[in-house]
Amino acid sequence: MAKSTLGRRILQWLAILFMTLSLGSAISGYFLYNKLAAELPDVKTLHNVQYQTPLSIYSRDSLLIAQFGEKKRIPVNIEEIPRQLINAFIAAEDDSFYEHPGVDFKGLLRAGIQLVLTGKKKQGGSTITMQVTRNFLLSSEKTYTRKLKEIMLALKLEHEYPKNKILELYLNQIFMGHRAYGIAAASQVYYGKPLTELNLAEYAMIAGLPKAPSLYNPITNEARAIERRNYVLHRMLELNHISQQEYEYASRQPSTAKIQTITPEVSALYLAEMVRQKLFELYGEQAYTSGFKVYTTINGTLQTAANQALTDTLHAYDERHGYRRLRIRTNNFKELPVIGDTLPATVLQVKNNLATASLQDRTVIEIPWENIKWAGNAIGTLLKTGDIIRVRQLPNNTWALTQVPEAEGAFVSLNPATGAVLALTGGFDFYRNKYNRATQSKRQPGSGFKPIIYTTALEQGYTPASLINDAPIVIDIPGQENEWRPENYNKKFYGPTSIRSAITHSRNIISIRLLKELGIEKAVATALRFGFVEDQIPKTLSLALGSGYASPLQMARVYATFANGGFLVKPYFIERIESNEGEIIYQAKPKAACPTCDSTEELKRNYAPRIITPQICFLMNSLLRDVVQHGTATAAKVLGRQDLAGKTGTTNEQRDAWFNGFTQSNVAAAWVGFDDFSPLGNLETGGIAALPMWIEFMRVALKDTPETPLAMPNGIVKAFISPETGLLTSSANKNGIWEFFQADRVPTRSASSESATDEDQSDENPTENLF
Repeated sequence: MAKSTLGRRILQWLAILFMTLSLGSAISGYFLYNKLAAELPDVKTLHNVQYQTPLSIYSRDSLLIAQFGEKKRIPVNIEEIPRQLINAFIAAEDDSFYEHPGVDFKGLLRAGIQLVLTGKKKQGGSTITMQVTRNFLLSSEKTYTRKLKEIMLALKLEHEYPKNKILELYLNQIFMGHRAYGIAAASQVYYGKPLTELNLAEYAMIAGLPKAPSLYNPITNEARAIERRNYVLHRMLELNHISQQEYEYASRQPSTAKIQTITPEVSALYLAEMVRQKLFELYGEQAYTSGFKVYTTINGTLQTAANQALTDTLHAYDERHGYRRLRIRTNNFKELPVIGDTLPATVLQVKNNLATASLQDRTVIEIPWENIKWAGNAIGTLLKTGDIIRVRQLPNNTWALTQVPEAEGAFVSLNPATGAVLALTGGFDFYRNKYNRATQSKRQPGSGFKPIIYTTALEQGYTPASLINDAPIVIDIPGQENEWRPENYNKKFYGPTSIRSAITHSRNIISIRLLKELGIEKAVATALRFGFVEDQIPKTLSLALGSGYASPLQMARVYATFANGGFLVKPYFIERIESNEGEIIYQAKPKAACPTCDSTEELKRNYAPRIITPQICFLMNSLLRDVVQHGTATAAKVLGRQDLAGKTGTTNEQRDAWFNGFTQSNVAAAWVGFDDFSPLGNLETGGIAALPMWIEFMRVALKDTPETPLAMPNGIVKAFISPETGLLTSSANKNGIWEFFQADRVPTRSASSESATDEDQSDENPTENLF
């Protein structure tokens, strides 16, 4: 009896203890639940989820230029995803996804039992819904508390969203290896095609990645990846998503995955970097993750033409200065980089004026003597079997012996009416040197600055017929022992010379004498109107020869004024910025030239400021057209047009070679030089070293563009004059020419003799022989 009583008491105490523990656990669980619930993020934030997507940069014609951002992602709607790809993920990750309430309790129980029995955490138990909560709302730490939060959030998520929305979030967010996030990015990274073009084996390969993107990656571990793919296919078969025949066919397929780099549709890396810097300045790190789409002002066709023109011009310069044989050990061949358009190659055979060579990918090419002879010597002495050389493929698809140019170059093209950058390249190879010479360089513009001097002269009453004495001049320089004795490029002097002839043939002495007569301050004031700043402009007579500094972009802006009728436009390169949803968040509104505007009120309506009158602009156009037709840029006549205008520029010891030229529809600046300011060499003037770049570009830019005649504005008249005197002459004078004048500057006197000087000209209004 006593034993029975004792037994009942023990059972009572055990029951009390159990109830106490249960109650305590319940109370603890309640408080823990409330504590965790208070810490949970709001699942409603996923209604407007922002995926981290890269910054994409496009040309104006929607060609991809570049992408910036660590994560590759292309968000897609669930309706855009092929059904069998969805089935592959369901089979691989969560076959009861459409049945459970967000949590697979059976799976969790199995994982719990495994933990109790082995003491090890087992992968599994997490549904797709739970993975969404982990990826979007929680950290990646592996703790029991986070697991409880994950379960609680999954249940809330299923209550808030339909299944397909949860699946869409998962398929767009999941990491797939090689910086790819989401299935659309994975399709591009591994197969280089959209989801709709994948086959069943590729669906299963992608669906097998989330379990362990590094372990089952088809690039780094193809055998394990195929094993995982075939497991997914087998699960699809078991769930009746595919037939036995489909399973057998797909599981026998080899892996077709390989890393697909995003290939730009147009090469504009220097400009892409300009855009990247600007977006980072505006948005910080958010620029790389918010999916901004930046549409630049670049024209894809013109950018390609600019790239080719710069490349060809630098090769041509380099070939004029001799071949530099590579001195490299053969065992370094595979490590040699591709630089610009030059590829390393090994000579295999030299025979019968033909060389065969092997590229790094073992492609065998043939190099005809025609594309080797620039290097000099006979082919047998120039090239030998085993030599490492550089080659490039020419536009006609033949291969040529080449070398990496030592000189550098830059090119900029603008729409002169708006300032929109149409093409820009800052050097031979962006990856070799990211220094953007088109925008960052500070080079002497040389004779390219002279139009500023001549504009000043015309505004101060000079005419294209005004005569300046091209004779030796000696200039004392304060603080220096020796005087400055400037010379023309050819070291000759030509006596009294008209302004038209002086600019056509780029006479240095005329520019210096003219600046001396005008006064430096007047020329400086004009330069400031054209967009220069004080630091760029020396306050000495050397300014007449362009001894300040400027970038090619700035020189293009200067010449845009002559092309657009006299307005100072501001260069810009971003046309618009769109958000990831396609909303326009920035639209450029450039202040454009307005040649037809004739009032101050009109010009205030978002138009660029007029800095020279229509009359001065017309005269400068006429003078600069003569540079092409009769002067230092006659090589451009090969384009067969009469509306080309511009000015060559060459600095001391040929350290810089320029051509700045334009038509009414396009203005472009071409520059060639060494980064260390070494001389380019004898005879390497703007007309020889830089003009070919401009010509090659304009051949493309002006195709199918009609010529634009030079329209004479009100206030300009023509007169038949003697070029030797600048005075009126009779139609019987075989040396007479027609010249343009501002109406109040036409000479009224006739030349009494061919020796009359400029001092004989009068500023009186014309009375006869005016047309």
